[in-house]
Amino acid sequence: SQQGCDPFAQTQRSKLQHRRARINQQINKEMRMRAGAENLFRATSNHKVKETVALELSYVNSNLQLLKEELEELNSSVDVYQNDSESISVPMIPLGLKETKELDLLVPLKDLISEHYGEDGVLFEKEIKEFMELRQAMRTPSRNEAGLELLMEYYNQLYFLDSRFFPPTKSLGVFFHWYDSLTGVPSHQRALAFEKGSVLFNIGALHTQIGAQQDRASLPGLNQAIDAFQKAAGAFNYLKENFSNAPSLDMSAASLNMLVRLMVAQVQECVFEKMTLLRAQHDFLSRLQLAQEAARVEDVYSLVHQTMTQAHVKDYVPFSWTTMVHVKSEHFKALSHYFAAIALCDCPAASDAELPEQEKAFIQFHITMPEGPSLRILLQDPEERRKLGKAHLKKAIMKHEEAMRIHGLCKILRKMDILQEVLSFAHKRSLSKYSEIDHEEDFFETGDAPDIHPKTHQKPEIKSPNFSQVKVTDLFHRLGPLSVFSAKNKWYPARRVHLMRGENGFGFTLRGDSPVLIAGVIPGGCAAEAGLKEGDYIISVNGKDCKWSKHAEVVQLLKSTGEEGVEISVITLQGSEGPKAADKKAAVMSSGSGMLKSNKENSRKSLMNSKSASTLLVWSKKSKRSKKSTYGVPFTAVGDNEAMY
Repeated sequence: SQQGCDPFAQTQRSKLQHRRARINQQINKEMRMRAGAENLFRATSNHKVKETVALELSYVNSNLQLLKEELEELNSSVDVYQNDSESISVPMIPLGLKETKELDLLVPLKDLISEHYGEDGVLFEKEIKEFMELRQAMRTPSRNEAGLELLMEYYNQLYFLDSRFFPPTKSLGVFFHWYDSLTGVPSHQRALAFEKGSVLFNIGALHTQIGAQQDRASLPGLNQAIDAFQKAAGAFNYLKENFSNAPSLDMSAASLNMLVRLMVAQVQECVFEKMTLLRAQHDFLSRLQLAQEAARVEDVYSLVHQTMTQAHVKDYVPFSWTTMVHVKSEHFKALSHYFAAIALCDCPAASDAELPEQEKAFIQFHITMPEGPSLRILLQDPEERRKLGKAHLKKAIMKHEEAMRIHGLCKILRKMDILQEVLSFAHKRSLSKYSEIDHEEDFFETGDAPDIHPKTHQKPEIKSPNFSQVKVTDLFHRLGPLSVFSAKNKWYPARRVHLMRGENGFGFTLRGDSPVLIAGVIPGGCAAEAGLKEGDYIISVNGKDCKWSKHAEVVQLLKSTGEEGVEISVITLQGSEGPKAADKKAAVMSSGSGMLKSNKENSRKSLMNSKSASTLLVWSKKSKRSKKSTYGVPFTAVGDNEAMY
């Protein structure tokens, strides 16, 4: 079976997760103490007690504040997740995984198997333990493809767990406990959807860690980072669209919306880095393109910054993240002006042959046209180019300084040397370019350069999770085909029937397989005498389990009976004693899986559209079944896929 990575392997990252787990437990304890103290405060009328409790509350609250600050510092430990390469890349923001408590399902599942399925729960201990081991492993996934597959495998298993053990009307009585990824605040819910949503969140978070870990100084590293951040955006987006009313803030719509935008911005930043890596040629048009790419990165980070400073998100996002995003938007604005200046000052003036192409590119380059001479003159006159270039550099330097100022406001970011280095390198580069093109005899006032029009050659994609890439088999397969043996169906206790074979055979019509259905019973025939009814499913023949048997196998078992007859076990679904009820059931079967407070319609559409194997495994079975099922078919008609025996 799949293994999580050893939680005790003392890598930097697992130390982080350990500290995170410890803080989560402390937060949990303090919150329980606070709840107790608040109750006492409300209940008591004794002035002295009230004073003591108020004091205790202020202690607890300040402890919580400190713990949350410690957690924020952990969430800002982006450097642990970066790669070890020598070259400097701006750090990316990864997310820590949500922590969960251990879950013991042994008793509740054994009870449900006995009550609902009428089987001996003890016989399924192996499967239940295997499921619990998978859950345990999924708590510490390794930071690579195998870790992602482990989370996907567990997510897909939850689909089966839901179908088997979560009836629509009754709760299993177990709570799923998960801690908020950013604040460490614990939440718990009985809904399996909370478990599904949290695992999906961790799939997104693991992608962010894989993305932040890539060596972005190389092309393969950049492409992998782009892929990882696009998939992270896809996971958070899928979560936002298919789950609602999450009990924890990190999975609220506002928070997920912010995370999707953050991931898209990180993809856009990688696209810019890819351009700088690929465009070794220093021609005019390439540099204009770089300036527009940088403007595009600035644009998306500004949007993330706006999202992070909204009311519902502001108090919750680590200050270091908000600052980093703000710094990046200023930094890339500076870069866009720097590359504009380089294009104008370092490239030779346009020749007559180059002019049309350069003019076309330059018309769409600025947000508003720069003041001064016509484009043609500007592009062909080195002095005019220098003037405009100088204006762009002046703006770049202002923006570099702004980026460094904002960076200095955040204690946590100040410790981050890499970011500091990148900012100061870019600043110095612009300053030295400025002094290089600045002439002592310049008497003109350097004008205000217009901003650069954002444009990218590679739009970020939001890649939804492809659940079908990890194939899983239902651990509780032995309970029988899900089309019949599921949490939402109820059936009467199995009946054992002794059946003799008459001159005209057994006197019933069989249809379909897994399980085979008695579609019709001939009045006065052997089957009718033995008490078999239409709508019965054959689950065993002479003690051999037939829940999964194909039509031909069951017929073979029946035909090999001699004089002494055959022992058959059958079950009848409750509420299926007629075609009308069965129709209703077919409709119930095709509804989507349970969400936190799921948007059923949504979930249905997305399940049908997404390549969600976890669902399709069963969707496809259902659609096949309906061809030969009894639903809505008059029992007298003997179709080509049923036969008299």
